[in-house]
Amino acid sequence: MTDAHATAGVPMKWVGPLRISGNVATTETHVPLATYETPLWPSVGRGAKVSMLAENGIVATLVDERMTRSVLVEAVDAQTAYTAARTIEARIEELRDVVRTCSRFAELIGIRHEITANLLFIRFEFSTGDASGHNMATLASDALLKHLLQTVPGISYGSISGNYCTDKKATAVNGILGRGKNVVTELLVPRDVVEAVLHTSAAKVVELNIRKNLLGTLLAGGIRSANAHFANMLLGFYLATGQDAANIVEGSQGVTMAEDRDGDLYFSCTLPNLIVGTVGNGKGLGFVETNLTRLGCKADRVPGENARRLAVIAAATVLCGELSLLAAQTNPGELMRAHVQLERDNKMKVGAGHGQ
Repeated sequence: MTDAHATAGVPMKWVGPLRISGNVATTETHVPLATYETPLWPSVGRGAKVSMLAENGIVATLVDERMTRSVLVEAVDAQTAYTAARTIEARIEELRDVVRTCSRFAELIGIRHEITANLLFIRFEFSTGDASGHNMATLASDALLKHLLQTVPGISYGSISGNYCTDKKATAVNGILGRGKNVVTELLVPRDVVEAVLHTSAAKVVELNIRKNLLGTLLAGGIRSANAHFANMLLGFYLATGQDAANIVEGSQGVTMAEDRDGDLYFSCTLPNLIVGTVGNGKGLGFVETNLTRLGCKADRVPGENARRLAVIAAATVLCGELSLLAAQTNPGELMRAHVQLERDNKMKVGAGHGQ
């Protein structure tokens, strides 16, 4: 017999604090991570400690934000599809008015298209306030598609989603055109901190990043991605803050960069597809409300600002875990020793609770 209202409890801890500055938020905050991979907590915690020892902490720059939905229409032939595409793009102001009838917060900010044979893929791009925007974008696209089918000659319905969005799939298009929040994080770690806290050197981290993240991922056929484990931190953060966890598929695409600056370590993580929100489905759960409030992401702000704050905190959390792991992997045996010791310790603490 199953319980339709059963829940799966994932152990959660707050780690940090970590220091963030940039064009969205300047703050010091602990962050919640819900995970079964218990060594993640001290690993992210070590990166957070490093951020507190850097003058500006992690500088997080939000460079773009949009939610997308691509619809598919069928034309009589390719020429008709092309004519329809040009007509649709020329009527963007009219289409913006259609979107405004669907939502107080959704705004149409761009239209892209792709033509294959007689098929026209139309990629609508929206701003969606504090919501991640999946449903908002689909609702608006549904209204737009209905309007276009009634007013643009030579096209017929194909699908409300044509997979050119792209949602929860690892593709190149999101990194190129944007989907979600695009955040670049940077951290300049002084030489003495690299040695004392990370137990390595800038030169070693740079060399490993080139060989592992850049070259190794190239040989593996990675798609617009070169990082060690963005997905680990994102999943823990997404589960703790009520996000759609499947969005770590595109969210974990991104690039890690490292430079040796006279012994100081410049370290950067670019995450072009962070899909997060502070309102909407999943955000009404008690623990989610508590976590978002503690992160300062439920404050009375202009719509969109809470979600931007959440995105830069998520991106900074990713950098903390990425830096700590790469530092560990520069030293033979360190990663496995840490896993064995930490996982053994956590098995002994089963039942002790994971609330802090």
